Amino acid sequence: MKFAQQLVLGAALAAVPGLGLAQEAAAPDADSVAALNTEMVFIFNSLLLLIGGMLVFWMAAGFAMLEAGLVRSKNVAMQLTKNVALFSLASFFYYLIGYGLMYPGDGWMVPGWLGAIGTAVLEAVGITGAEADDVTYASTGSDFFFQLMFCATTASIVSGTVAERVKLGSFLVFIIVLTALIYPIQASWTWGGGWLDEVGFSDFAGSTLVHSAGGWAALTGALIIGPRIGRYRDGRVVPMPGSNLALATLGMFILWLGWFGFNGASQLAMGTIGDVADISRIMANTNAAAAGGAIAALILTTVLFRKPDLTMILNGALAGLVSITAEPLTPSLGLATIIGGIGGIIVVFAVPMLDRLRIDDVVGAIPVHLLCGIWGTLAVVLSNGDTTIGAQLTGIIATGIFVTITSAVVWLILRAVMGLRPDQEAEINGLDMAELGMEAYPDFSKG
Repeated sequence: MKFAQQLVLGAALAAVPGLGLAQEAAAPDADSVAALNTEMVFIFNSLLLLIGGMLVFWMAAGFAMLEAGLVRSKNVAMQLTKNVALFSLASFFYYLIGYGLMYPGDGWMVPGWLGAIGTAVLEAVGITGAEADDVTYASTGSDFFFQLMFCATTASIVSGTVAERVKLGSFLVFIIVLTALIYPIQASWTWGGGWLDEVGFSDFAGSTLVHSAGGWAALTGALIIGPRIGRYRDGRVVPMPGSNLALATLGMFILWLGWFGFNGASQLAMGTIGDVADISRIMANTNAAAAGGAIAALILTTVLFRKPDLTMILNGALAGLVSITAEPLTPSLGLATIIGGIGGIIVVFAVPMLDRLRIDDVVGAIPVHLLCGIWGTLAVVLSNGDTTIGAQLTGIIATGIFVTITSAVVWLILRAVMGLRPDQEAEINGLDMAELGMEAYPDFSKG
């Protein structure tokens, strides 16, 4: 036995030098290592955009549940139909027109202002590294997929504000124009390398380009369409409670989850230690801001109304998320919480202010997305030393003017050609019956 052990040990020792020589001979050269590293960066960046895009897609479910819970039972099916249809239409028209307008590369029709006309084109099947459009970034397919989700989110914001009193056909035509033209053009000014990017405007993940843009379109629609029948009577606001606050709460939590992809994947890179550390920082700050908004709304409603208001708390969390979206990377956790908390305060005061102005916003999207989008864009200067208040105001104002004017034109044309509102009887009986021929869902807010 001892002899056998010595024999094995000797053979192992004899093999070690040969093993070392084999490893030395097989060592890759510097070019091979660099190529491997480049491919891994491309792979991880693409993976980030795909996973982030899936999380943002899940926000579509959040918007659907939030809106279904906050509208009355006679309009639930209509609201769900709108959400499925708007996402599908956004997917098609962003491919057909929007993506080229938003990311024209060198193909600007009007440099810095108006992008290119053309459909989105993906890489060929089975490409090699040398054939990729930009091997230092990510696949075109992952970029298109991720950016599409932002476009659809903008459309979802409009849906909740004008709920319960707009015709389905007219609404969907507006969504086509919004996702094919209005959103991509104004977003190209910053994210596509347009004129706002050149003046130093900064919007990391879209407090202005997505949320305020959707908010301006929603506000314009609410003003032109008008309030729901019976909402304002004899100088007072008539409560119209939603059908299911459990659904609304579920919707808020789905949106909270999806926002980690919305903000985190907007880092657009996951190929280095620094990128991954930044992504984790972004997600932590995003969560802190949501919590800050919810806490602020909880405390403030308790002080003002003597009782907490669940719908305000839900919108407070969303307000915090919108507020941090313009700059989720550079703040500390404490500052992110404060930024989100101020968003929650804005919502609590803005919701009754809109009612005093007789602007009917069913789900509170205007305070959450428009006003907190403006606040969040201004708050960038608190932590990002590369920005200026002048550049931030320029982006806010330019986006507001463009989206308001173009949205108003489209809403007014639709009112003249197709009509925006169903007749009075249809609105009173509910759009589920009038537009879809369906009976109302049970109203879980009673009994």
